[in-house]
Amino acid sequence: MSDITGSGRLHVLQAIEDGWNAFTKAPWTFLLFQALVAVIALPFATLAGLSGARLAEMEGIPEIHPAGAKFLLVVGLVGYVIVVLWGVVGIVRGAWCSLEGQKPSFSTFVRWDGNAAGRLFIRVIELFVVLLIIGGICYLVSFGLGQINNVLAIIPALIALVLFIYLGINQKFLPFIALLGKNSSFAAIQRGRSVVDPSWWTVLWFFILEAVINAIAAGFQYGGLFVVVPVLVCISTAAYRQLFGTEDQAGLINEN
Repeated sequence: MSDITGSGRLHVLQAIEDGWNAFTKAPWTFLLFQALVAVIALPFATLAGLSGARLAEMEGIPEIHPAGAKFLLVVGLVGYVIVVLWGVVGIVRGAWCSLEGQKPSFSTFVRWDGNAAGRLFIRVIELFVVLLIIGGICYLVSFGLGQINNVLAIIPALIALVLFIYLGINQKFLPFIALLGKNSSFAAIQRGRSVVDPSWWTVLWFFILEAVINAIAAGFQYGGLFVVVPVLVCISTAAYRQLFGTEDQAGLINEN
């Protein structure tokens, strides 16, 4: 494990090296858990997709009463979200344990943690609300300026784009802040901004490198993407530890 963790600065290449080493401690366990999550999530995603298509009256979809389609859509979406939350919590826990020098067991990944899943879900919803407010304000301003001149309407759209990019980078570690930190409502977003902003351009560079790794993996079709996901989670976890520290403030590793 690197001795620069918790320095408040991001060392990109060191994070990639530490993340890869963390993954190699238990590669088959990471991949097996990811496969399990995918197998459980797929039926819910399929159910939601078919129900949504039925409600949209697409051709070739089996006849289902609209009320039944709505119910199945809700079941599919809720089930899918729960499984994804379980998957994210499990793989982050496994990455954290591995970066601590331990070899995570399968039970480390699969253990359900309702508190952690709830924190993650709420923090994501909070970020969505913030983005929705920004988008709504920019849309209203753009609409008003458009009544004066169509060219002026582009300005708020460009501002919204810049803000979305800015937030997309400084909130990159929001899932980790939600799972490993103690933050009240919307405090996690502020925490991400205050810590990441001094290293914003470095985090942007880190984000681009991860995108490149993802693109290379995509060249190997689904197999490459399947392998690269836990690797990138381990790399992001290593980067988080450099910026935010190595303390599990919320007790994610020990929560039952």
